[in-house]
Amino acid sequence: MASPLLSVDEALSRILADARPLGSERIAIESAHDRILAEPLAARLTQPPFDASAMDGYAVQAADVAKLPIKLTVIGESAAGHPFSGRVGAGEAVRIFTGAPVPEGADGIVIQEHTKREGAQVLVHGDDVQTDHIRPRGGDFREGMALLDAGRRLGPRELSLAASMGHGELAVWRRPKVAVLSTGDELVRPGETPGIGQIVASNHLGIGAMLRNFGADVIQLGIARDTAESLTAHVERAKDADILVTIGGASVGDHDLVAPVLSKQGMELAFWKIAMRPGKPLMSGRLGALRVIGLPGNPVSALVCARVFVVPLVEQLAGRPTATEATRPAVAAVAIEANGPRQHYMRATLTRDGDGLPRVTPVRSQDSSLLSPLAIADCLIVRPPNVPAAKPGDTVRVLPLDF
Repeated sequence: MASPLLSVDEALSRILADARPLGSERIAIESAHDRILAEPLAARLTQPPFDASAMDGYAVQAADVAKLPIKLTVIGESAAGHPFSGRVGAGEAVRIFTGAPVPEGADGIVIQEHTKREGAQVLVHGDDVQTDHIRPRGGDFREGMALLDAGRRLGPRELSLAASMGHGELAVWRRPKVAVLSTGDELVRPGETPGIGQIVASNHLGIGAMLRNFGADVIQLGIARDTAESLTAHVERAKDADILVTIGGASVGDHDLVAPVLSKQGMELAFWKIAMRPGKPLMSGRLGALRVIGLPGNPVSALVCARVFVVPLVEQLAGRPTATEATRPAVAAVAIEANGPRQHYMRATLTRDGDGLPRVTPVRSQDSSLLSPLAIADCLIVRPPNVPAAKPGDTVRVLPLDF
């Protein structure tokens, strides 16, 4: 009697069971976009480092402009990078520009719209002159304040903040190295003309791009032919990787050599088939420290399995906080048939009609060999095993195709 197929949840749990961040490295902040902080980040500087003007105008003593109009003597100028070195006394003013240090003695800024320059003097006039246009020293943050937590993804806002905090290098989690290997005598490289019985290899490009989006450094190993010698030679080039992703050859046919060849090299096979469609023939194992995931050869099966299993593994090894199959609720726009014993990932599109949940519609074909319907889709409807039919308006779960 055949052993029962492994559930998707159990397969994912086994793949992620011992996955931890791979270790940290220090890199220049200019290279840190989309990386994950490996340690909390505290400010090395105080921001602003001085009381700064928030407007163009004149730095004054606020008491001098309590009653208007009044003429003040202009004794100098303060600009960004060129502060005024003297002191503002009673009856005096300093021309000042946005971002410039407020001179000693001044406690207010009169904006230039309320002034009129008259040679060495400035006339301050108006009915309601406010002088609170000063950004105080440390108004943003002060030296020693912890502002970014470990595990934070470094996007544009975080990088700007880290630089302002005084950091030129950051400790980040290392990106997992993922080696991607296509297999099959039937494959030719993109741009080549297929011969009789051949097709263009495409899965490696989609999977490589997907994994880069989720934090991996991808190594493309090319196409291994259906021989033990070719597979062995290509796998040897993955020895410095953290994950080896093979595409095709993971089933049990006469020409499916991936598992036997890797097992001969010492791979410990964890499982090789799961209760999922598309993607039943999915293999997982370890070859020493190298994690191995064998994906099906059908294009949609390969991409869906990579999204469901490889992406969470990459995220967890990269220290990202989202290492999970993050499904979201949506409303079925049409009837969806009952599901069988394998968890089904249906290609679908989302639309929003208002403020409620988005509506989801399966694409025209769920054939796992067709890429054009997948290109139209922006999500996968996740149909658990043996779930009954869904009626229009029923809530279902969807997995975004955010790659």
